[in-house]
Amino acid sequence: MLIDSHCHLDRLDLTAHDGSLDAALDAARQRGVGKFLCIGVDAANAPTVKQIAEQHSDVFCSVGIHPLDLSREAPTDLDWLLTALDHPRVVAIGETGLDYHYEPEMAAQQQISFRYHLQAAEQTGKPVIIHTREARADTLALLREADLANAGVLHCFTEDWDMARAALDMGYYISLSGIVTFRNAEALRDVARKVPADRLLVETDSPYLAPVPHRGKPNEPQYVCDVAAFLAEVRGEALEQLWQNTTENFHRLFPLTL
Repeated sequence: MLIDSHCHLDRLDLTAHDGSLDAALDAARQRGVGKFLCIGVDAANAPTVKQIAEQHSDVFCSVGIHPLDLSREAPTDLDWLLTALDHPRVVAIGETGLDYHYEPEMAAQQQISFRYHLQAAEQTGKPVIIHTREARADTLALLREADLANAGVLHCFTEDWDMARAALDMGYYISLSGIVTFRNAEALRDVARKVPADRLLVETDSPYLAPVPHRGKPNEPQYVCDVAAFLAEVRGEALEQLWQNTTENFHRLFPLTL
């Protein structure tokens, strides 16, 4: 079994599946994908991701506020997060984090929100799903400050090995998406070769970032198989072993999915 550890099922382009989410999930299941983690990005979609998870036994979800959604959100506090997290299908917090690439002017607000998510992780024991872009120093500083026992994952990782190693040293996992297959991503492939086998996850981040050979098309959960196949080749591992390792890693990080 392979697991898509990060997908936005409420945002998929379902044109190729006659508008049916069930059909898109079945296409992935037929390729060996056994579980899906559907990601929350704001308060508005929290009920939606919960409903999708309730309707499919192999789908779980997270809730949280994406750093790039803060400008469209009412201020989110710790009480809202703790209430939203109190649901049997919610297995993680986020995605949350820092993104100074698109909204550097929101850095202070992003840090406040990120701290709320990390506090919720400390109180609930649920792991955090972290988005970070052009905010390496502040992301690592806040993770060190939080010092979480159960940690979490840096999803759709695009930073360098120094940042990956720092996160790994704090107990975090590294998740790689279709970006690793892109022609100009050799530095990321170097990171992919170095991540320990017991700390690696795979994801699609669908409907975004479709891997080669699907680049330019809407991404979907079944393409996590293409990401995994590419990673196995890059790492010089047997594909079956990478499937097994990443599945075991997912269950270790997100034990509520067992």
